[in-house]
Amino acid sequence: MEKLRMTSPDLTANNVAKIAELFPSVVTESIDADGKLNRVVDFDLLRQELSGHIVEGPQERYQLDWPGKRAASFVSNAPIAKALRPVRGESVDFDTTKNLFIQGDNLDALKLLQESYLGKVNLIYIDPPYNTGNDFIYEDDFAETADEYLVRSGQRASTGEHLVAHSESNGRFHSDWLSMMYPRVKLARQLLADNGVFVAAIDDHEHANLRAMLDSVFGAENFLANVVWQGSGKNDARFTSGGVDYMLVYARSKATLVENDVRFKGPKRGYDDVVAAGQRCWKEAGGDPVRATERFRAWWRSKPDVEPGLTAYSEIDGDGRIFTRDNLRSPNPRENLMYDVPHPRTGLPVKRHPNGWVYARERMQALIGEGRILFGVDHTTTPRLKRFLSDTSTQAMRPVISKERAPASDALARLLGGKYFDYPKDVGVLETWINALTGNDKEAVVLDFFGGSASTAHAVMALNASDGGSRRFILVQLDEPSGPKSFAAHHGFTTIAEISRERLRRAGVELKGRAGLLGESLDVGFRALRVDTTNLLDFLRTPDDTNQLDLTGLQDSVKPGRSGEDLLFQVILDWGLEATLPISIEQIDGKETFVVDEGALVACFEDNVTPKLVRELAALQPLRAIFRDSGFPSDGARINSQQIFKELSPATDMKVI
Repeated sequence: MEKLRMTSPDLTANNVAKIAELFPSVVTESIDADGKLNRVVDFDLLRQELSGHIVEGPQERYQLDWPGKRAASFVSNAPIAKALRPVRGESVDFDTTKNLFIQGDNLDALKLLQESYLGKVNLIYIDPPYNTGNDFIYEDDFAETADEYLVRSGQRASTGEHLVAHSESNGRFHSDWLSMMYPRVKLARQLLADNGVFVAAIDDHEHANLRAMLDSVFGAENFLANVVWQGSGKNDARFTSGGVDYMLVYARSKATLVENDVRFKGPKRGYDDVVAAGQRCWKEAGGDPVRATERFRAWWRSKPDVEPGLTAYSEIDGDGRIFTRDNLRSPNPRENLMYDVPHPRTGLPVKRHPNGWVYARERMQALIGEGRILFGVDHTTTPRLKRFLSDTSTQAMRPVISKERAPASDALARLLGGKYFDYPKDVGVLETWINALTGNDKEAVVLDFFGGSASTAHAVMALNASDGGSRRFILVQLDEPSGPKSFAAHHGFTTIAEISRERLRRAGVELKGRAGLLGESLDVGFRALRVDTTNLLDFLRTPDDTNQLDLTGLQDSVKPGRSGEDLLFQVILDWGLEATLPISIEQIDGKETFVVDEGALVACFEDNVTPKLVRELAALQPLRAIFRDSGFPSDGARINSQQIFKELSPATDMKVI
């Protein structure tokens, strides 16, 4: 029994817990004067989180550290002048889809999504580039040469001589990889919902470092699982056959998952085969349960490859349902479980285990009424529970996956008409895990910011096709060149992103075709967006650098060549709205206007905005309205427009760019 503390609360501990919720990476362990471990705040790291520049000042602590960590932490918080520009020509069902395909550096993309998707993502699954010791294609601002690394890590003096006997020749690559991953994972964590889950696929080279880094970002207490994915091994390997990858699984808040009794469940291996065999035996036996059971048990003797727990289900009842007989004894004796159950034929109490029944009297009576209690010929036998196979179709997710990678590679090659990717993830396996880790939430938002071959997005669409769900995906893929001499380039694909989009187009057509009429409501589209520089010009000029003739050119703050839709998407994200909201384009008073989500936002970025246009937009009573400052003929016209909104739609938040 828990004892009352009988003291005032430990406010310091409470404050540390609050800081840990906001910044898990700044909380570490320290030994106090009595030799006890306590959770404490690393104020150097906290200062870094709250600072606009790199903070120096290391001290001894338990943590994963590497040269460049402070710079990586700084870059995750640094603002960027970027925008997401829509690309209708690369999209599928642009006006109706709820899915996003973003092309560009995922560090930029994650920053641009912070306002709109903060706390809204249910699952993040990433399969980042494994560390092969090569230079990374993600060129962050803090990238450095090997010589720079050796100087900063204390292995070589600035004059060039080595300061240690054996330089850490591979250390630079570990540091570079961690510096690439760290800011991205930190940003991704902010996008997760309270019950969200993060999964990172990794191989042996960085498994230990990645787990230590994820412990730092998410908090070690939010670690959930280390899943082993065993693919094909090599028989000529010297030690073990290899072929193993991992999936490190973390919760945004494990406490929230436990509080909500979240359990990761998946299908039992071979369950569908057992059901099909039972139905076949029932049909062949002409509905005779005895003959059906005999045939079914003969099928079991063929030793099918199924989950061991399914083998107990070897009988078929008069309704054609597969079942097993389970015991009814309680694991522990309790007074309310000690009662008599009369035999339906003799009326005498049946034999009971000394611990009593597993169910209370009321539940037992209900099961008897449902025919779920199987009595013996008389009261001298102990009854059994009739447990149906259909009641146990799922099980706790197993932490070991045995799945060859060749079938996934072959399936993708057939879809694309050639082998564009060497090791794509298996769509079926991803479907199972996405469903399990989102708690079968059919409206879950799934993010993959190392999109690669787009297996995650394909799996989301396939899962929706199988159960009628409306899950959404956000995929981010760097505009990585496919290589001038590659198979992809030979077939007209200059970047990996182009191949990924084509895969999704073909997969969508295939899934809709299989679904038939049920596929009419299936969302297999995506809005293609591209990370680009901001749509606005830089007007930071000193008076000495600006003359009278320049002032006219500085009136318009929008870069040449940017469309109204480009501006709209930057406004949508800046205002914290989702980038998949429905958009209608209308002509009002001869001007292109946008109405987002039936009035969540209205916008017009045309020149010479008229009072008539403003009145028609105000009549819609939108929540927000946006115009170009230079779109008004004069300051008076802009002020007049504000007055129109105050009269017709006072709740509207009107702004100009």
